[in-house]
Amino acid sequence: MTSNQLIDDLLVTTKNSTQAVQKLKQFELLKLSERNAPNEWSILECIEHLNLYGSFYLPAIEKAILSQKTIHNSCVFKSGILGNYFVNLVKLKQAKIKKMSTAKTMDPFEKQLTITTIDRFLKQQERLKSLLEQARYVDITKAKTPISISRFIKLRLGDILRFMVYHIERHVAQANKIHSN
Repeated sequence: MTSNQLIDDLLVTTKNSTQAVQKLKQFELLKLSERNAPNEWSILECIEHLNLYGSFYLPAIEKAILSQKTIHNSCVFKSGILGNYFVNLVKLKQAKIKKMSTAKTMDPFEKQLTITTIDRFLKQQERLKSLLEQARYVDITKAKTPISISRFIKLRLGDILRFMVYHIERHVAQANKIHSN
């Protein structure tokens, strides 16, 4: 798959996730803060979890893009072994959400959250969309980005972009599932 084809796919998924969260924004704060079970996240906690990841990854992605020379043709993207592993962990399989534990620093459980959580997410989505467009002009196989669990491990920029978009898709689906229950 070429880098441009991958980025096109990621932009479509990003647009769908953004639209789904915009629909959630219409609900009352009480509904957005409700949990289906005591130890499960609310809609706002799902979105805040994504904000926490965005706060780490968006600047790292931007730095990786800015550190690369501009290219004028689309390269073939090749996923790395570790990058592909992380992507497959978070990617939805037949719209099923497999439970996973999260790093303590990325866990928003029982934080006092407001509608600004969704506003922040939507701003991050716009930034992600812009970074995806900028990524068209760099080699996303060659460019590297640190990961949140260890700054010593760096993955291919294309894998980080895939991870971000599919991780967002996963938790937006989780938020929608909370809403529908």
